Amino acid sequence: MATVAVTDDTFDAEVKNSDLPVVVDFWAEWCGPCKQIGPALEELSEEMDGKVKIVKIDVDNNPNTAAAMGVRGIPALFIFKDGQPVSNRAGAAPKAALQSWITESI
Repeated sequence: MATVAVTDDTFDAEVKNSDLPVVVDFWAEWCGPCKQIGPALEELSEEMDGKVKIVKIDVDNNPNTAAAMGVRGIPALFIFKDGQPVSNRAGAAPKAALQSWITESI
């Protein structure tokens, strides 16, 4: 499954009401580090299909959710489990580090 784009309007349905744990990537088109981790998140989305859902939310077009989550810098990654945030991290990281963080958190 490829990453899913979510908005302020679809956040609850896609993230908080998901049966699977969800990795939320807060990003923006102009953000270099966001673009760096994008391909790794796409690959992890495919490799971990059925175990975790990975979604992306553009902070420029969806500022309400980012503000509600206290996002101050991007990329900001959160893991939600049973509708609640259980872990978060900021900044770019290699695919292996992202995979370890996800695996340990879910």
